[in-house]
Amino acid sequence: MAQRDTAAFADFVAARSPALFRTAYLMVGDHGLAQDLVQEALTKTYVAWPRLREVSRAEAYTRKAITTTYISWWRRKAWRAERPRGEVPDAGQREELQGHGPDVVDRAWLWQELRTLPPRQRTAIVLRYYEDLSEAQTAEAMGCAVGTVKSQVAQGLKRLREQMGADVEMIPTSEMAVQR
Repeated sequence: MAQRDTAAFADFVAARSPALFRTAYLMVGDHGLAQDLVQEALTKTYVAWPRLREVSRAEAYTRKAITTTYISWWRRKAWRAERPRGEVPDAGQREELQGHGPDVVDRAWLWQELRTLPPRQRTAIVLRYYEDLSEAQTAEAMGCAVGTVKSQVAQGLKRLREQMGADVEMIPTSEMAVQR
């Protein structure tokens, strides 16, 4: 059995936790759930650490653990029962942000719309556009085929375009999605 290098794992956690948290937060949209998700994924990575052939692949392994765990949680729907719910923001929320620059308003509104997507579509879009992964890397992280990533991204972008109406220029076109 391979030795567990706890110092190397601790270095990995210290260096990559902020990026892993960002990915998890963009998927679940909640700080507490994102922390839980990263913690669970890092636990899985720690268990697998001696088996990882290349430590440089640890981030990809952890990102995949985040993705599959998130989708698993969503399917079980158990974690959603624990989530406190406030008022559902209405379209007026965009006007509330008017004191801020247009970029802040647009990002906040796009984020609100992104959170309405089903988990696999949101995950595919987060990994492709926020994390800037290739289709192959996204497919690896999601544990699916590249064609599935393409269809999930296309469906998610289509749904965002339908939801956002006149503000569609904020969303990449299908041609942009293909070029990436």
